[in-house]
Amino acid sequence: MTKPLILVTNDDGITAPGLRALIGFMMELGEVVVVAPDSPQSGMGHAITIDNTLYIKKIKVDLENGATEEYSCSGTPADCVKLGLQELLKRKPDLCVSGINHGSNSSINVIYSGTMSAAIEAGIEGIPAIGFSLCDYSWNANFEASREAVQKIVREALSNGIPNGVVLNVNIPKTDNKAPKGIKICRQARANWKEKFDKRTNPSGKEYYWLTGEFELLDKGEDTDEYALSQDYVSVVPTQFDLTAHHAIQNINNWKLND
Repeated sequence: MTKPLILVTNDDGITAPGLRALIGFMMELGEVVVVAPDSPQSGMGHAITIDNTLYIKKIKVDLENGATEEYSCSGTPADCVKLGLQELLKRKPDLCVSGINHGSNSSINVIYSGTMSAAIEAGIEGIPAIGFSLCDYSWNANFEASREAVQKIVREALSNGIPNGVVLNVNIPKTDNKAPKGIKICRQARANWKEKFDKRTNPSGKEYYWLTGEFELLDKGEDTDEYALSQDYVSVVPTQFDLTAHHAIQNINNWKLND
């Protein structure tokens, strides 16, 4: 019986511990091919490379526990998925998983996420896809505690499929060495970043800026991803890439645009 083919990617780079952990988790469930950036690409969103050349290199990061095939790519996470599907894979994958990201991609963060954009690119191509993130920015975060939840979600996705036009945004709480309490299907919390730019001057007198800010949770609901994570549950948000605001169409149809 043919094992499911799983395409694995991320935005933290091909050597990132979160990716290496995800590869190990997926190797227990199917045949794994990795196409990941050769350097960190966090916050790239759905950027693609259109004015530079792209390079792919077949490598082996982990000789003992690595994937069936691994490729590093000079492009963005979305580039990695495009090249994987169109140039590198011998057949259509049964699933694409992205991550495990070092840091949260819950609520509004999904907009900026390279992790989720890679998964969304696969979804656009008709591949069931999931983005995984751990709410711990440490390079040495404990990913092992998330093994059971990650594998359970992937098994269910492989068995049941994911609705067309939908990609799963999965965030895992930081629970140190404990497993999460469980898994909750959620909606995206209403939240925002109160951003500021820290203006500085370099030794040569040239001004430069660092983006800073504070996360503002504007949502008191107990059915959101942020609430689930605060209670040590894994949050699963079904995310769509059709950005049409269907509820607003009738209202805007009342505008006198053709008079």
